[in-house]
Amino acid sequence: MRDDLKCNDITGPLLAWYDAHARVLPWRIAPQDRARGIIPDPYRVWLSEIMLQQTTVAAVKAYFERFTALWPTVADLAAAPDDAVMAEWAGLGYYARARNLLKCARVIVAEHGGAFPNSHATLLTLPGIGPYTASAVSAIAFDAPETVLDGNVERVMSRLFLVEIPLPTSKPELMALATRLTPTARAGDYAQAVMDLGATVCTPKSPACDICPLVHVCRAHRSGVAAQLPKKVPKKPKPVRLGHVYVTRTAAKEWVLEKRPEKGLLGGMLGWPTSEWNEAPSATPPYDAPWHHVGEVRHTFTHFHLILSVHVAPCVTAPEGTVLVPQAAFRPSDLPTLMRKAFDLAQATFDNREVGSAPT
Repeated sequence: MRDDLKCNDITGPLLAWYDAHARVLPWRIAPQDRARGIIPDPYRVWLSEIMLQQTTVAAVKAYFERFTALWPTVADLAAAPDDAVMAEWAGLGYYARARNLLKCARVIVAEHGGAFPNSHATLLTLPGIGPYTASAVSAIAFDAPETVLDGNVERVMSRLFLVEIPLPTSKPELMALATRLTPTARAGDYAQAVMDLGATVCTPKSPACDICPLVHVCRAHRSGVAAQLPKKVPKKPKPVRLGHVYVTRTAAKEWVLEKRPEKGLLGGMLGWPTSEWNEAPSATPPYDAPWHHVGEVRHTFTHFHLILSVHVAPCVTAPEGTVLVPQAAFRPSDLPTLMRKAFDLAQATFDNREVGSAPT
């Protein structure tokens, strides 16, 4: 039975710890400021939560600061050109998030007067907002007693209650336990506190139990197994897919790119033409040119590893549908990480010989 641990057992010590040790994050209102009546901006909360999906805080900070400098409000983001937003997102990965970011911003402006709805149910109707994000925005931005269950919170709950059923099978139980502990007062601070605890103290390896404010009620610590929880079902090995990518520049020093289809990996992003990605991809180039193989790049997606053979060619006549980017306007940082890897490998070929000469 896990019924002996109640909300009141952890809320006081956890919030006291958070008041003293809250992480300073560019999207966060400090607990002391919140106590003085400073209210979080739902736009900044929402933007940070979308960026943080399957991405680390360290990786997100610079993107968040750049986005909010360029587009300080949801109305600014809604009015931004798609290509500009996708370019700024480049390198952050999971590009469907950026497409949904724009869709959501535009719905908020068009249908909600530019104000985020404070209803959890209404948030769930917005593009790209699922149960976790709706709960996080409701709790952090509006102080609603919604349960926020990310990986950090799952780990804290599994240790507090000694849940030995492996993830993801244990998710429903962990959600039920987390819901039971969610307070009605200071719900936003509590949500951030329990996430901070998992991120900084109750860490995956070598948890710092000696400084944990909840060690006195932690069953896993009492049993000496905190570092072994949560258990996880072993992951299957990721398959390897192959492909070809074609990098070229015209005699006028314009890079020849294409906009990828909206749906699918790297959807809506600019990139180099590629073959399909599978176990035996066709090596047929997208157009005639004196192609020259220069090596391979490797990249890992959520469900597979990818090895791309990189081909370069000088001075092509760009076919219809491609996007020509002049050398002076080209920013490799606007490309997805995979495409930037291909560019980095191909660039030396163009730097080391005159464009228009025969490949060696």
